[in-house]
Amino acid sequence: MAGAISPAIGNLTFLRKLLLMENGFNGDIPKTIGHLHRLQHLNMSFNSLHGSIPASLANCSKLRVLDFNANKLTGMIPVELGYLSKLDQLVLDNNSFVSVLPSSLGNLSSLTILSINCGLGSGSASYCLHGNIPEELGNLAKLQLIDVSGNMLSGTMPPSLFNLSLLHTLAVAVNHLHGKLPPSIGTALPHLEAFKLAGNRFTGPIPVSLSNASSLAVVELSKNNFSGQIPPEIGRAGNIWYFNLESNQLEANDARDWMFMDSLTNCSSLQMLALDENKLAGELPTSIANLSTELKQIYLGGNRISGSLTSGIKNLVNLFALDMIDNQLSETIPEGIGELQNLQFFGLSSNRITGRIPASLGNLTQLTSLYLDDNDLEGPIPSSLGSIQRLNELLLSMNRLNGSVPVEILNLSYLSNFIVLSDNFLTGSLPTEVGRLRNIRTLLLSHNKLSGEIPTTISGCVSLEVLELDDNMIQGAIPPSLRNMRGLQILDLSNNSLSGSIPQSFGSLKGLQKLLLSHNNLSGSIPTVMEDMTGLMYLDLSYNNLQGEIPKKGIFSNASAISVTGNPGLCGGLPQIHLTTCPLKTSEKRTRWRLLLTVGTPIACFILFSSFAFLIYKRQSRKRVSSEISMDSHFPRITYGDLLRATGGFSNDNIVGRGRHGSVYKGILETLNTTTVAVKVFNLAEQGASRSFSSECKVLRTVRHRNIIKVLTSCSSIDSRGHDFKALVYEFMSNGSLETWLHPQTEEEQHKSQSLTFIHRLSIAIDIADALEYLHKGCQPPMVHCDIKPGNILLDNEMVAHVADFGLAKVLSGSSRASSRSSIAIRGSIGYVPPEYGVGGQATTSGDVYSYGILLLEMLTGKRPADDMFRNGLTLRKLVEMQISSEGFLNIVDPLMLSQNHTSKECLLSVARLGLSCSIDSPYERPNMVEVAATMHAIKISNLSGHVPPLRSISPV
Repeated sequence: MAGAISPAIGNLTFLRKLLLMENGFNGDIPKTIGHLHRLQHLNMSFNSLHGSIPASLANCSKLRVLDFNANKLTGMIPVELGYLSKLDQLVLDNNSFVSVLPSSLGNLSSLTILSINCGLGSGSASYCLHGNIPEELGNLAKLQLIDVSGNMLSGTMPPSLFNLSLLHTLAVAVNHLHGKLPPSIGTALPHLEAFKLAGNRFTGPIPVSLSNASSLAVVELSKNNFSGQIPPEIGRAGNIWYFNLESNQLEANDARDWMFMDSLTNCSSLQMLALDENKLAGELPTSIANLSTELKQIYLGGNRISGSLTSGIKNLVNLFALDMIDNQLSETIPEGIGELQNLQFFGLSSNRITGRIPASLGNLTQLTSLYLDDNDLEGPIPSSLGSIQRLNELLLSMNRLNGSVPVEILNLSYLSNFIVLSDNFLTGSLPTEVGRLRNIRTLLLSHNKLSGEIPTTISGCVSLEVLELDDNMIQGAIPPSLRNMRGLQILDLSNNSLSGSIPQSFGSLKGLQKLLLSHNNLSGSIPTVMEDMTGLMYLDLSYNNLQGEIPKKGIFSNASAISVTGNPGLCGGLPQIHLTTCPLKTSEKRTRWRLLLTVGTPIACFILFSSFAFLIYKRQSRKRVSSEISMDSHFPRITYGDLLRATGGFSNDNIVGRGRHGSVYKGILETLNTTTVAVKVFNLAEQGASRSFSSECKVLRTVRHRNIIKVLTSCSSIDSRGHDFKALVYEFMSNGSLETWLHPQTEEEQHKSQSLTFIHRLSIAIDIADALEYLHKGCQPPMVHCDIKPGNILLDNEMVAHVADFGLAKVLSGSSRASSRSSIAIRGSIGYVPPEYGVGGQATTSGDVYSYGILLLEMLTGKRPADDMFRNGLTLRKLVEMQISSEGFLNIVDPLMLSQNHTSKECLLSVARLGLSCSIDSPYERPNMVEVAATMHAIKISNLSGHVPPLRSISPV
């Protein structure tokens, strides 16, 4: 059922139960429900109700169960709920309250269940409760369950809570609570079953008395700052099935400190053991092999554990995740590991494992991820790995493996994430069967001793995004068939013995971002088609035998993005590259002299005559013309009439955008060979519009960058009514502005925005960073944009971003971090303006960095900085800052990105941290755009080929 709940429901005065859960009801909860004086059970969970909880519910004095779980309720939790003296259950999980926890709830003497868990709330609900946990809750002597996880509660836990002897569930995970736990907690709460404090700031030791809670089943204390040893008798009662202490400061140094492992062997139902990211050292006890056969997950990575992995681990037959990454384990991998038929993730990266990779690993038919990199493994890669048909990630780099690349692993159809075999001693040629990896995204074979030619069949890897074969002995020509790998983004073939020319077919790799061909024997000229590789961000052709003139367009127009040193036959290019000027051919010299004699004299006479005519015209003209210089003479000249025809008389049907100083029309301009253009017509009646036109002309006639909107020409004239007319003509951007993709309004825009993946957003953010780096450091004189926001970022047909609207731009003088004081009170748009501008500060490059940081956070969360939700001191930046170190971080990320494959949480966190760094209040603490751009490129490369930690099963928080 759907629709609003009728207020007439308040007329059912004899109603005792109202059960409307799991429907599609929306709208407000009718206040008339307060008329139902006999109501005992009210359940409206799992609907779409919004608005606030009506205070009139306090009139329902016989109410025992009140459940509004999983709605969209907002506002404060009414203090009047404290009058419901017979209330037994109060469940308000997963809503969007902005409230404190009312102390009046301490009056609910009959309450047994209090649950206001916002950790799985509706998008922005993860910040629902704030303030302290009221001391009055300690009066609820009958309370058995309290769950206030996933909020922003702060302060310490009230001591009175630890006197509620009937409590079986205490859950305050993912908040900002701190302090130490009382030593007697296990004695004071003898019925405790679920103890969930994860994602807070608790310190001190884990109380030894916790072992006295004989019913304890769930221990979730991860992501805090607990220190000391793990209580040795923690598993004495034998009921624990979920034990997670990861990301603390817990220690173990000898066998005595590891005694807790012996006690956990009593827990016959243990399924989850997570102790990673602590300070556990000493040898791993062999008692780990005696843990419950029900155990499914073991996470011990990020410690200092030594010794060997016991062969008895094969007893844990239901294990599907074994993570021992980043420890000090030595000796060999036991053969018995191959008996764990259910194993899906096996990680021993960054240890000191020696010996060979056991052939028995081929028996792990369910394995999807094998991480054995950064060890001392030797010998060949077992061909038996080709039997692991579900393998998706294979990481064997930084070992001492030798022999050839097994053909068998190249036949694994499931391999779609990465194969990393770099930094070994592999020999032989790359098998032609590599082309069977149609779904592989990353293939890294660098720093080996591979030889032979690159097989042409590699073009069968149509999903490949990163290919690194550098530092080998590969020879022969680069196969032109690489043109079929349209998704390729990083290609590194440097430090080999490749010969021949660079294939013309490279021009079809439009998505390529990084191309490294240095230290080879390549010859011939640089193909001019590479000018059209619009996605290319870095190109290294150094130390080859290339000859001829360097192209000038595309990537070659940015000296910092290319490297061509060590090619003595190259000439020309940008002055910053410091190459010799290309000599003129003999025929070209003759042609120039002939043109000079034949054409030069008439032109000189024509110029002289034109100058006299112009002087006469200036004296006789009585019409007022604009005194402003719009664009340089090399831009095509167009008239008002040209633009009138191009836009259908400036028809509303052709409007593609509106701004503060005018409107933008789509048109076809015959003067520019029927090119589709965007015409920005300035509304000169608007204050500042004329100045904005002048500013854009001044900026756009001098800047040249692939990520800055290209102006084609301008028009400063008189319209048909004799009024001043000013317009700029740009390249048309077929995908509109970033604003419409992040915040779609129409049904068509909403449909398009579904395809805006994380990697798209990352690429767009990098484009913007590169453009700002150029404005701040690369162009002369340097400039400040002053209005970076989604509406000023335009996207072409390949989703490449272009920074637009330079109406507020400021040319810097002197220091690159400051300009003359602005004549406008605040330069920029609300939400993106740095705080120093609000008090009359100068326009600086740091101001652009601030705006960019806010834009990053907006792209990450899908929320505008001026959204209605940001009030009472809460801002977009504060929201991200409060959640970035908690379990609730993913709740503030745009849900669309989380639904897409290959979105790394670590990369999301990296982008969030950079956004926070850029938007620090103090301009002197912000990074510059050179640092920002470099960081963004590094994040993208990490997302494409980085070491991503294993995903966990969902914690019962």
